[in-house]
Amino acid sequence: MKKKYPDNCILFAGIDESDIRALLDCLSARQRRFKKNSFIFDAGDKIESIGIVLSGAVHVLREDFWGKRKIVARLEGGGLFGEAFACAGTEEIPVSVMAAEDTEVLFVNSGRIIRSCQSACAYHTALIKNLILLLAEKNIALIQKLECITQPTTREKLLTYLSEQAHLAAKNSFSIPFNREELADYLSVERSAMSAELSKMKNDGLILYKKNHFELLKGALAPYDCL
Repeated sequence: MKKKYPDNCILFAGIDESDIRALLDCLSARQRRFKKNSFIFDAGDKIESIGIVLSGAVHVLREDFWGKRKIVARLEGGGLFGEAFACAGTEEIPVSVMAAEDTEVLFVNSGRIIRSCQSACAYHTALIKNLILLLAEKNIALIQKLECITQPTTREKLLTYLSEQAHLAAKNSFSIPFNREELADYLSVERSAMSAELSKMKNDGLILYKKNHFELLKGALAPYDCL
């Protein structure tokens, strides 16, 4: 099977397509398909491979003592997962990764990224640089999420999150990647309370919404911009 790779994956930025094809062999790349709601990694696993989403989407999940899950992140085409734990050699990863829909994943060996290959590929330096950049960007994204979930009320969490989504879309009308249950998990709030708050926010003239499409109305953005 000819190995695929996503054009928008930051890991391969600045590397020619012909070099990427050779690089995939160097990294022991392999492809797998996962059905919706199937687990790709389980909490407690030791992993050596980095996952790259080729198609579909995955949720990174954290589960508490009582089995309640929270969505840490959602990753779509080109997104990487497991890279920090694989590169650090973590004995037991603290999160699970689940296919949010039917998903195809490309796995690459982390050890072959952080250690120069025997053939001393000219593009290996670019690969390591891209990985460092990606880890830095994920750290920034985590700070942005913390800004959202540490807000004191459900309304402030929602408006902070929606403000960030509007900023990413560069307009006040946009769709989010979560349904109601997933959004509640992501923001660490109770679903029914969040739904009730959304209705109040709509009645207060702050937002309009239909399913996962939102519109922020004038005056709703200013106090709640994320970092």
